[in-house]
Amino acid sequence: MAVSLTFPDGSVRSYDAGATGKDVAESISKSLAKKAIAVAIDGVVRDLSDPVVDGKIEIVTRTDARALELIRHDAAHVMAEAVQELWPGTQVTIGPVIENGFYYDFAKNEPFTTEDLPKIEKKMKEIIARNKPFTKEIWSREKAKQVFADKGEGYKVELVDAIPEGQDLKIYYQGDWFDLCRGPHMASTGQIGTAFKLMKVAGAYWRGDSNNPMLTRIYGTAWAEQEDLDRYLHILEEAEKRDHRKLGREMDLYHFQEEGPGVVFWHSKGWRMFQTLTAYMRRRLAGTYEEVNAPQVLDASLWETSGHWGWYQENMFAVKSAYAFTHPEDKEADNRVFALKPMNCPGHVQIFKHGLKSYRELPIRLAEFGIVHRYEASGALHGLMRVRGFTQDDAHVFCTDEQMAAECLRINQLILSVYEDFGFHEVVVKLSTRPEKRVGSDALWDRAESVMMEVLKTIEEQSEGRIKTGILPGEGAFYGPKFEYTLRDAIGREWQCGTTQVDFNLPERFGAFYIDHNSEKQQPVMIHRAICGSMERFLGILIENFAGHMPLWFAPVQVVVATITSEADDYGREVAELLRDAGLHVETDFRNEKINYKVREHSVGKVPVIVVCGKREAEERTVNIRRLGSQNQTPMTLAEALSSLADEATPPDVKRKAAEKAARAAKVA
Repeated sequence: MAVSLTFPDGSVRSYDAGATGKDVAESISKSLAKKAIAVAIDGVVRDLSDPVVDGKIEIVTRTDARALELIRHDAAHVMAEAVQELWPGTQVTIGPVIENGFYYDFAKNEPFTTEDLPKIEKKMKEIIARNKPFTKEIWSREKAKQVFADKGEGYKVELVDAIPEGQDLKIYYQGDWFDLCRGPHMASTGQIGTAFKLMKVAGAYWRGDSNNPMLTRIYGTAWAEQEDLDRYLHILEEAEKRDHRKLGREMDLYHFQEEGPGVVFWHSKGWRMFQTLTAYMRRRLAGTYEEVNAPQVLDASLWETSGHWGWYQENMFAVKSAYAFTHPEDKEADNRVFALKPMNCPGHVQIFKHGLKSYRELPIRLAEFGIVHRYEASGALHGLMRVRGFTQDDAHVFCTDEQMAAECLRINQLILSVYEDFGFHEVVVKLSTRPEKRVGSDALWDRAESVMMEVLKTIEEQSEGRIKTGILPGEGAFYGPKFEYTLRDAIGREWQCGTTQVDFNLPERFGAFYIDHNSEKQQPVMIHRAICGSMERFLGILIENFAGHMPLWFAPVQVVVATITSEADDYGREVAELLRDAGLHVETDFRNEKINYKVREHSVGKVPVIVVCGKREAEERTVNIRRLGSQNQTPMTLAEALSSLADEATPPDVKRKAAEKAARAAKVA
């Protein structure tokens, strides 16, 4: 019986039953057959040696984005073969593809060290050069268990037992070496190429269970081309230099300690940055949002009503009064369970409900810089990026159904404008649709998703292609679909920050309503939105994006006035006071140290500007401006320096407001 295949250009061809992907590639051209590494039928990637079936077919080559997973998968197998060639008796366990690479877990009497990695890489290149074909066999469960048991591969025997009855047991060979694997693989080891590197070794419990034996995990990365590998390694090198935890110490911004796991101890400079960010966001919301503040501790019953107690409980902190814990026998003690809020939305619904609302008042926009707490496993905590207590620049818009699209677009414009002010010009907006586990009727989800789909199209059109958009199926919140805003930083990394979430469900659960023009009760639409998301995390992103070289308006210490000689100290004090009067954060350094020593020290602290004053500058009422990262000094009169630095230290939104005010005044005149 013939097999019917539809090609990307829409053409349809028939092939004999049993024809493989390789046969199909050869029927098109011999050059394509040489480049082919796999086929995709109806979007599912298969081995080139597999018989084809009816459907839409694509020939996958190494230039295809899907090839990267195959390259990494095959590299993992080659690494396992290399290890067993070098250290016979080592057991291989599992070796999946992960983001940017792969790993394999090994059972070895003496764990691997980083010194072993170059030796393994060399052996991998030898195996790749052999260019042995990947071939597949289907074994019975009994045969697989017997063969692996005879080889002393006890972990593989366990894996065979874990495969559900009825599923094929696939064994992939590369020359004489073989492993249990779901596949698919490329045609041969030579197609992997040499753009790979082994990165590190780590301990890992078998199947992630601390009751099981400890294995050694070797991580690697692999890419289609050497240029891609070099770029990735450069990003890693840059990321290490920019690590906000390292820079946080050098800039004396904050610290963490065991008594408060996952919560930040802000130092004065770090708190100044935090407050600068908060003040900026407050100015951006002025006149449009009403700032409110809801309690941090609320009865668990409120979270049961909202749905969080059922859907989100494992991420919440529950509390009782200390007296209730220590005196369980006291019947008068308040034994109620409370929760530290993991988000602000239920509190904002209570504020909206307080007092009767008319349709004329809508939209009502409530904003809060609310401190929230969410449980994260200790192993997942990561500086400012992953904490247990943080501040959200949170807001909720209560509006009519008809106002929903316009409000989403208004929020989008605000979010993009904020990111522009911080220098983020590459932004991706994706719509996350309904997850499998959710609340609310399908009709409500249909309505919300259809509106947000139209808004997404408008966002793309209004940006004239500058903003990229996409869909994330099944990634929405349990109560509604959402937009996710992802930023690209200075070294090309992506950070998901802002969100806009449409919610028909929470107002319904809490019985929130407004009075419409017919004097009837109507349920409002609730739009959740955050721009920075977590203020702590956004600060961490900014520190890494700028490598600590913060824009002058955002730096915690903007200027250090340093003197060359004690004869200039009085003048230095005057300069510092004048700069403070101009609104800058200024420190002084009049120590009896050489000026180069002072410059080096303040450069480590990432101070953007050092104003250098000597005896001559004091006499002439001039200064020398030294910028962070520059070896040169720029001489200026004191008046020029004060004007220039004050202008540079003015936040971009304040400058914009001043320009708009001036333009309005010019029109009136």
